[in-house]
Amino acid sequence: MPVIALLNQAGEKVSDLNLNEEIFGIEPNKQVVYDVVNCQRAAMRQGTHDVKNRSEVRGGGRKPWRQKGTGRARQGSIRAPQWRGGGVVFGPTPRSYAFKLNKKVKQLGLKSTLSFKVQNEKLIAVDTLVFDSVKTKNFLQFLTNVKAEGKTIVVCSKEELTENAINSARNIANVFLTSCDNASVYEILCFDKLVVTKAAVSYYEEVLK
Repeated sequence: MPVIALLNQAGEKVSDLNLNEEIFGIEPNKQVVYDVVNCQRAAMRQGTHDVKNRSEVRGGGRKPWRQKGTGRARQGSIRAPQWRGGGVVFGPTPRSYAFKLNKKVKQLGLKSTLSFKVQNEKLIAVDTLVFDSVKTKNFLQFLTNVKAEGKTIVVCSKEELTENAINSARNIANVFLTSCDNASVYEILCFDKLVVTKAAVSYYEEVLK
């Protein structure tokens, strides 16, 4: 069973935190992580690309010349694909790139990501996340206290994701604050350090069991 230090916002050790081995101590499945990240990135694509086919291009309503007797190839419209200014054949049209993954696959991807962070000592646990006022320097001081340097994602419970916390963190470069029910595998992997609150750990242990 993985055991890590539980810190307070001042960076002082409060106690040891025992993590569920089935969630934070498994062997990461790289293929599943790849599949989950690919799925999440595909769902982020807008898919608004569009071209005009021959029915949408302006003009070309009349036959350019008669069918027979001219010696030229027969043509029905000057907006056919082979003409300059004509419609595009098999061009991209608006569509969704999202595809479905099984629930257990997505859960395994999140377990693998959390376990990877623990094994590489990139996970930092804090007892709670409370900010009485909106001050960016207070959030920066908190990150300094818990030694979360560089790109950091802070995951807390929905109750801890207060307006004060959001506004204190939003202007800090390379820092992302989100709730545990909204944090994706892709987002967690984009950041070097993962700071989780005790409530977020309890949420994962309950949801991913």
